[in-house]
Amino acid sequence: MSDNNIVYAKKALDSLISKQRVHMYKPIQVAEILYHVRCNGLTYNQVRNDPEMYRNPSKHWRDSVTRRLLDQVSTSSQKFQDNLFEKNAIHPEILAILVQANIDGIVERYIYQKFQERQSRILKIGRILDSSTKENFDLSSFLSEFVTEKSIKRSIDKVFEIVVYALFNTLVKHLNVIITVSANPIEINLLKDFEEFARLLLNIDVKNPTISFPAKLYRAGVTNAADRGLDMWGNFGPVVQVKHLTLTEELAEDISSGIASDQIVIVCVDGEKKIIERICQQLGHRIQGIILQSQLVTWYDSGLRGDFSKRLGNDLLKGLRQEFRNEFPFSNTFEPFYNEREYNKIYQPDSLFWLED
Repeated sequence: MSDNNIVYAKKALDSLISKQRVHMYKPIQVAEILYHVRCNGLTYNQVRNDPEMYRNPSKHWRDSVTRRLLDQVSTSSQKFQDNLFEKNAIHPEILAILVQANIDGIVERYIYQKFQERQSRILKIGRILDSSTKENFDLSSFLSEFVTEKSIKRSIDKVFEIVVYALFNTLVKHLNVIITVSANPIEINLLKDFEEFARLLLNIDVKNPTISFPAKLYRAGVTNAADRGLDMWGNFGPVVQVKHLTLTEELAEDISSGIASDQIVIVCVDGEKKIIERICQQLGHRIQGIILQSQLVTWYDSGLRGDFSKRLGNDLLKGLRQEFRNEFPFSNTFEPFYNEREYNKIYQPDSLFWLED
């Protein structure tokens, strides 16, 4: 195996890592394929010539690790996950070179060191958030931490989403909004015939044809870089799209046409408003409103330090911290995992993949 091949393979791996969010699902999948070649019987020839031997199993290997380290698994589409093995990512030929370079697990170790580095930078920002108070927290500065830190910049859209959710959820809760579901009294006989259906789907029946409950917002959960679906929704109607990454007109149209709802609210950076408005006008339907980042900053300032800060401030910060921890969990299991694999005992200073711990 020539040095040129190793340089080529490392460049491909580094390129993949640089494009990842902090969870680094795809690089971890590569690491677990290498691990299974090294320890569990998968062969070099299978890696190079028969990717179906590991294409789907490696997703389970990856998920078992990320579940342990992050308490999360990839929810990306199968197509998006399988992009890992295409020519512009880690093609089987490149993967085979990495297998050969993985002496004693050095390439696996390199990937998990990069993972730890990425997580450590997120934790640093988390500590800033934890130490902030409602008097000194500044949303613009918080968001800028992700913009200025190159290695975690791709996670800004998820941070933007949790910022939106924390604010919206706090306001909905403190507004004490109540939702009422009621069957029309003149349809009581129809309700009686389909009472079980109404009870299961609507929580109403003949004895209780009306119910009331608090309005709530829900996040759709962890999403991937190619997502065009909803980010959050309310039990009172609206579907919310949160977009921070630069939009193209094609992507804006995708956002507008991808959800069957007539109450879509889009939250975006100020510079994307005109693109979204133009596409929505062309499509002629389904956008209830657009909320800008500058408005979020103003609302955060008001919630934390305005007339109602005594009611809202602590809850708003608490909600933001909780959503941050949910989105970027990094348990205390990394070091035991790292040592259990004996990556801490590897010493290959002449390898291109060598990094000091």
